[in-house]
Amino acid sequence: MKTIIAAALLAAAGTAWAQSTPVGLWKTIDDDGKTEKSLVRITDGGGGVLTGKIEKIFDPAKQDSNCDKCSDERKDKPVLGMVILRNAKRDAEDQDTWTGGEILDPNNGKTYRTRLKPVEGGKQMQMRGYIGPFFRTQVWQRVE
Repeated sequence: MKTIIAAALLAAAGTAWAQSTPVGLWKTIDDDGKTEKSLVRITDGGGGVLTGKIEKIFDPAKQDSNCDKCSDERKDKPVLGMVILRNAKRDAEDQDTWTGGEILDPNNGKTYRTRLKPVEGGKQMQMRGYIGPFFRTQVWQRVE
């Protein structure tokens, strides 16, 4: 009986830990806190380095859009399927936060330093992008 209880507790702890990371599928919500923009899948590419790719765009008018304002190799490439999050790693000082990477806003072509922080038991994530001392924060919702 103790073995069954221990196994159940370990399984629950593993599920909780998995949900407290940014890895998964996220519904992006615009800065207004209401407008659903896209689905972004965040994956661990190895060594704890996270990347995020746009899997779905909700606005039918933007389904076939290209990143015409991008200034790197993504310029004029389709936004759908684009990697917008690169090189985020777990912060050495705050284990609940991922930093050091960058996120692209395909609407304006700007790339921001990023900070990802799962909140509400991993059901939501604060996605913060920085340029110099200025930042903007969105709260994304976990889909899976």
